Amino acid sequence: MFENPKWPEQNFSTPEDRERWRKLLDVQSGVVSTEQLADFSVSRNALRAQLAAQRWQRVLPAVYAVFTGPLPRSALISAALLYGGPWAVLSHRTAAEVWGMLPIGADSPVHITLPYGSSAVSQPPIVQVHRSRAHKYLVAPSDPPRTNREDTAIDVATAETSPEAARNTFVQLVGANRIPLARVHDQLERRPPFRYSKVLRNALDMMLGGAMSVLEAQYLVQVERAHGLPAGSRQVPFDVDGIVLWEDVTYDAAGARLTVRLDGREFHATDRIAFRDRRRDNAAELAGRARLVYGWQEVHGAPCEVAAEVAEVLRREGWRGSTAPCPKCS
Repeated sequence: MFENPKWPEQNFSTPEDRERWRKLLDVQSGVVSTEQLADFSVSRNALRAQLAAQRWQRVLPAVYAVFTGPLPRSALISAALLYGGPWAVLSHRTAAEVWGMLPIGADSPVHITLPYGSSAVSQPPIVQVHRSRAHKYLVAPSDPPRTNREDTAIDVATAETSPEAARNTFVQLVGANRIPLARVHDQLERRPPFRYSKVLRNALDMMLGGAMSVLEAQYLVQVERAHGLPAGSRQVPFDVDGIVLWEDVTYDAAGARLTVRLDGREFHATDRIAFRDRRRDNAAELAGRARLVYGWQEVHGAPCEVAAEVAEVLRREGWRGSTAPCPKCS
């Protein structure tokens, strides 16, 4: 609750107005617009007096904080939405923060998206304004108002500086947050991004094929496709001790009983996970399956060496195909 014991509370004529004022400050983290001040009969002269006395501070054009000192992230978000007007919604990285898809960037600007025709412009370093012709399709029923999760993932990915970074960010946000792929597909069709459109469509195709993490996508592109390896089957169910577990890549369809496991963890988070993976390894051994395990360091840092190892085991297990060197192969 944000309080101002001197003014304007004693100027309110009714207890109802005082309570309404307190609730407004609480909901908006102590930030108000000139329009809201006018609704409480706070004159421009009174506003100037509060600013001159350094009891309040200007945050953005026509938006003020009724306290001094640093503004918390919640106050900056409220200020950006008030500045943007009634159609403003949080978007891009800020929407991802509010959804819990990314950590809070305390020093980053608040991103908002408005319909075309809105007059607000970016106000560095506090607010970054975006516009969209598909604004009505982006908004999720939420408080504070924000873009839906699928559009948030698209926006964050298209803000990256390279196609590879865009692909990895897109796969990570969609996969880690279990965003339904059908909804992602629909939004890519409804409002194709200006940047990286083909990259994101290809990334979606990979996820539809079972590559649901950045490591799995990296393996598919940099190891499997780049070196002419056979197409593996992804997210294949196996029964281990009566429990269905899922293997990342198998090559049974290519004539080789090989499982490739992609482990993005640097360590096992719990004893239960470590035990589960040991049982899965033992089940593969008992079933006569070859298996290889790779992490990010190998797949990203040495894809050619990984491809060579996979090809060697594939041939040993019965695959009769041939590989091809990628541009990185020495």
